[in-house]
Amino acid sequence: MKSLTLTAPGRFEWSTLPEADAPHAGEALVAIRAIGIRGTDFSGYQGKMPFIEYPRILGHELGVEVLAVGEGVTQLRAGDRCSVEPYLNCGQCHACRRGATNCCETLAVLGVHCDGGMRERMILPAAKLHPCNALSFEQLALVETLGIGCHAVNRAAVSKEDDVLIIGAGPIGLTVLEFARAAGARITVLEMSETRRAFVTENYAGVEVVASLADEPRFQIVFDATGNPRSMSGAMRFARFTGKVIYVGITKEPVVIDDPLFHRRELTLLASRNAQSPDFPRILAMIQSGQIDTRPWISHRCDFGALPEQMDAWLKPSSGVIKAVVGLT
Repeated sequence: MKSLTLTAPGRFEWSTLPEADAPHAGEALVAIRAIGIRGTDFSGYQGKMPFIEYPRILGHELGVEVLAVGEGVTQLRAGDRCSVEPYLNCGQCHACRRGATNCCETLAVLGVHCDGGMRERMILPAAKLHPCNALSFEQLALVETLGIGCHAVNRAAVSKEDDVLIIGAGPIGLTVLEFARAAGARITVLEMSETRRAFVTENYAGVEVVASLADEPRFQIVFDATGNPRSMSGAMRFARFTGKVIYVGITKEPVVIDDPLFHRRELTLLASRNAQSPDFPRILAMIQSGQIDTRPWISHRCDFGALPEQMDAWLKPSSGVIKAVVGLT
């Protein structure tokens, strides 16, 4: 079975893994059909992702086909198309007992803390597979990334009364935009890339899109989806008194907080990590109904065999990547 391993920053190597055994009770054997490439993968490739150790098989945005199921698995059958919830949690720790499975104390995210889906087949817990045969494998691969925005907007408790700023219009910023819009908020997107500004303007009517903003506290809720420490440090200056700032992106670098500003405005600072199980069926239903359409996001595609040569090209700002998806047959 062919797999692609990131052995060190900037270096992929092909290898052959043993074929997976038959699935045990509660498991499913799946074929990987589509892999979404996002900031986590790019950061890992560049050596900037704090949770990735090498060697690592990347890939956690996955659209898969069920090949076989183990004993006791009744919700899936061979041939089902599924989105993968890539968060392997213990179910026993303090966070899990409180329902915050995304923050499990021993959480292992596929493609980050443990090997992921850049391979032809793998065994997964059946409970982490969310079937929806009405969607394409590419659509299913993007469900997990949508979960990031869904959870962030839930954390912020966005409502139609809120003026919301989203800093960064990459894939994660777009997921926040989708759910802030679903909540009825008034939205401004701050993005330096002309290509990404044009994309938001074309696809999200009624959203204000800007390349810069004055240092004015205009927004009740500010999401920073850049993973850039300088941007994250400055995000508070846009928040109104009693406002909220939510870090959706992640960085290895220190983030500096202007404490007098933070206290004077009595701001709330939140981190948002991953997504939770109930987010997945909600997102699948929203895609099926047409409320969310991620198909315009996919600006770049390649076959699995071409991925190592594409990563450096996709990292260049001139590439204009909105979202890249890798296909496996």
